Amino acid sequence: MKYLVAIHHPDDYDPSVEDEAMTREINELNKEMVAAGIRLFVAGLRPVSGAKSVRRQPGGKVTVTDGPYLETKEHIGGFWVLEAADMDEALEWARKAAIACRTSVEVREVGVPPQK
Repeated sequence: MKYLVAIHHPDDYDPSVEDEAMTREINELNKEMVAAGIRLFVAGLRPVSGAKSVRRQPGGKVTVTDGPYLETKEHIGGFWVLEAADMDEALEWARKAAIACRTSVEVREVGVPPQK
């Protein structure tokens, strides 16, 4: 089973709060995930201020606008894709991620289409 562990940041997130201790803890968590063979992919995302939204309009037209797709007070700042036995195992890693990143994280099972 594959799981997305998404890091949530407030829209006014200031990356300067990421001190050496936080960076060290995140790096240690990444090493631990690699050693456990659970981490498939990890990425940080650029600030939401640079996001673009692409929306399908009636008649098949598409519009591109500045900003995130959803009007919220938070956005995804980065994520891991993990391969875990079940949701409980994914949640254990998410707990570590919430501590290391000093913020909330979301865990969702990744729907993988069946192989043909």
